[in-house]
Amino acid sequence: MAIRERLRDVGTAHSLGPGEVGDAARHPQGAREAARRQAQLVGGFFRELAGVGQQDERADIRLGVDRRAALPAFKGKTFVGRSKEGSLSLNMDAPAYGRRAILYATCSVNYSNPRIGEAARSVLAHNGVATQVLYPGCCGMPQLEQGDIASVVAKAAKVATAFAPHIEAGWDVVALVPSCALMMKFEWPLLVPKDHPAHQAVLRLAAATSDISQYIVGIARKEGLAPGLSPLPGPVSLHIACHARAQNMGQKAAELLRLIPDSKIDVTERCSGHGGSWGIMKDNFDVALKVGKPAARQMAKTAPAYISSECPLAALHLEQAIGLLDATSAAEVQPSKDKTAARNLNPVEIFALAYGLLKENDA
Repeated sequence: MAIRERLRDVGTAHSLGPGEVGDAARHPQGAREAARRQAQLVGGFFRELAGVGQQDERADIRLGVDRRAALPAFKGKTFVGRSKEGSLSLNMDAPAYGRRAILYATCSVNYSNPRIGEAARSVLAHNGVATQVLYPGCCGMPQLEQGDIASVVAKAAKVATAFAPHIEAGWDVVALVPSCALMMKFEWPLLVPKDHPAHQAVLRLAAATSDISQYIVGIARKEGLAPGLSPLPGPVSLHIACHARAQNMGQKAAELLRLIPDSKIDVTERCSGHGGSWGIMKDNFDVALKVGKPAARQMAKTAPAYISSECPLAALHLEQAIGLLDATSAAEVQPSKDKTAARNLNPVEIFALAYGLLKENDA
């Protein structure tokens, strides 16, 4: 894929914060500035691959990113690319054998967190579900937050059209990040006009789409899970992502992890403070840490073996915030996220770990 296309598509991983949405909507110039800054930010992340570190002074000066903020790393091989390297063996004895699911890779998983996608595919294969991976493009959430509805409609049409033949053939659709699931299930049907050529495709996609935790819990309830889950070595402190809550489906990540025998799951439903690209900017980072501190404190109090959030960006921010709970001043905040002993894993990664499909030293 051309660099220009990757920069454009991966923008969903760095959306605007809540405080910026209203300003962009009221001031077109502000929206253009936000879009420009977002493009610069994503470009800066890719320059990290070429040897510019995430705490490099140039990122601080040129991009406005706080050098202390933990940033997502972009992988050299995408989830889509990895999915083409070999087929998974399906468990034909699993109660759900015969299901077929198309995984929407999402920008975040495809470029930054392919292991989440690999864990999801492994868990589904163990439960007899055949999978394919599809990434027609970004879901358009950053553009929605900037008030660029026309761009969101165009992206919705593109993605829905790509998924249409698979849905027609009876495949389920599973989104790997709550933000994208929210867009596909709720936002797109409201935004795409009824007279748009892709409107029906958007509606069919919305009806066919599940969040990954929601999908696996659905298997457990309807057909039953394949055996093989083992207890975890310690408790999990789970953050329920805002965009998962907005789907009105309940705490599906918590339900998922409680399917693991003898599991101890402590749930936090508070803002992480990240707010997309807002929380990592130099002017906002200290405020973002302050906003997320109550959630970080609640997650850390049980001394968990794992911390987890369905949102990869919230997880990264909370991991750093937990490590900084003892800092007494902004000067003590260092550009690292490794001061907590708890492992930071996505809920589906933890589930794969309990199945023995993901080794502890690979997690």
